[in-house]
Amino acid sequence: MSVVEQHPVPDDALLRTYRGGHRPELWGQYGDCFSVRVDRAVTLSQWVFAFYTSPLFRIERCILRLLAKAPSSDQQAEDLAAGRRETFAVWVVGARTQDQLLMCDRYGKTRSWFRIVPQSSGGTVLQFGSAVVARKGLDGAAGMGGGFKVLLGMHKLYSRLLISAAKNRAASRRNPIP
Repeated sequence: MSVVEQHPVPDDALLRTYRGGHRPELWGQYGDCFSVRVDRAVTLSQWVFAFYTSPLFRIERCILRLLAKAPSSDQQAEDLAAGRRETFAVWVVGARTQDQLLMCDRYGKTRSWFRIVPQSSGGTVLQFGSAVVARKGLDGAAGMGGGFKVLLGMHKLYSRLLISAAKNRAASRRNPIP
C-alpha cells in the first residue's frame, strides 16, 4: 500500500469511539479513514509532526492564522506530537493513546484522527481520518447538510493530498522529525 487508500473507520479508532465534547449523539454520521504504508518504522509522534509540518499543511496553517486568528508553529507541532501540548491552531486534544491521536476543533464541528499501525516487516501503516458533526433537521433526525455533501469530494481529495505530503515527509530519513 504505497498509494493512499480509503477504508472504513476501524471499529477501535478514537475517531469512532470517542464520545467526549458537546452533543455526542450528533457524531457518527460521517467519518473517513485514509491509509498509506511506509517502508520504515514511524512513531505516532513522528507521524503527527510530519503531518502538521508538511508543505501542504503549512498553507492551511497560514490560512488558519489569518482567518481564525489561530497561529501555530513547528515548535508547537513538535510539542503536540510529543505530548507536551494539548492545543494546536484551532484544535485541542480529545484523546490520545500510544498509537492514536484525536484532535477536536474548538468549534465542536470536526475531528481529525491520526494512527500508526506497525507492520511485522518493519514498515508502518499511517492513517488519517476526519469526522464531521451532523445537524439536527426539522424532524429532529441527525444528518449531513447539503453544503457538506457538495464539498465532500473536495474534502476527500484534500485528505489524500495531505496524507501523501505527510507520508513523504515521514518516510524521508533526511527530514528532522522528533
